Amino acid sequence: MTSPAPTVLVFLDPAFENGRLADSSQPQLMATDLGATRGDGVFESLLAVQGRPRKVQAHLNRLGGSAAALDLALPEQDAWRRAIDTAITEFRHLHPAPTPEEDEVVVKLIVTRGVEGAANPTCWVQASPSPAGSRRQRETGIDVVLLDRGFDTEAGERAPWLLLGAKTLSYAVNMAALRYAHKQGADDAIFTSTDGRVLEGPTSTVLLAHLEEVDDGEGSVKTVRRLITPQHDSGILPGTSQGALFAAAKAAGWELGYGPLVPQDLFDADAVWLISSIRLIAPVNHINGKEIGTPAVRKQLTAELNELFAGIE
Repeated sequence: MTSPAPTVLVFLDPAFENGRLADSSQPQLMATDLGATRGDGVFESLLAVQGRPRKVQAHLNRLGGSAAALDLALPEQDAWRRAIDTAITEFRHLHPAPTPEEDEVVVKLIVTRGVEGAANPTCWVQASPSPAGSRRQRETGIDVVLLDRGFDTEAGERAPWLLLGAKTLSYAVNMAALRYAHKQGADDAIFTSTDGRVLEGPTSTVLLAHLEEVDDGEGSVKTVRRLITPQHDSGILPGTSQGALFAAAKAAGWELGYGPLVPQDLFDADAVWLISSIRLIAPVNHINGKEIGTPAVRKQLTAELNELFAGIE
């Protein structure tokens, strides 16, 4: 039996300005907490590199949006920031990284509705090691399969109670999709809609790139780099990493686009990636068994995007 990964818990508690440290080896929630019995809550995951959490404001904003969709009132953002700092500091003190390159901490912000009739939600920050496979998948790439999510692209607008654009604790479907992908011999999946559009991964945002040689009007040819992601209004979760990378890519001269995308767009791309806050930028080698682009171009473009992403706070 393997030992559980080391974890630090910090609860947001008005009596503790910087959060209340809790023993992760001991029970902390009631068995009747609605987060456990119904998945009634929201969460965010972010990465701290060498003690510095990345994209904190973007994650706090998205946490607030998800909570609003569930009618959950959250503590102020400064309280979350203090608890995040406490969790990271404590984790790095208890579990120092062997090398600076391995100094990555996964930080989760978790909110549940609490027990039935609770006046306030239960909120805590969790710090734990980065998954062992994340670095490998960034470096070697992944194979994915396309899976039908069972909704059309207008479902979120037509039925807001489906919470399609919120990051909720109800992740059973997402995890089932990953297990199904693994059984097919793939590493991950990309959801498609019933009306044939590309959506998102179970835990990631989809990106694709095109390289185009164009005449610059002065007798020379230049390479235009175009980075595209699915439309946000198609019932997907807006990616904090995608948003930050798009801003950096635009500053570096890339052209940007937002769908709509169909599966053939993925197969026609020069490169495809799944991007998330923990795994970061994972190049897609194959989709449904078909190679995407060429290894040389994937490697080149991935290196360029990684360089842009490394400068994001």
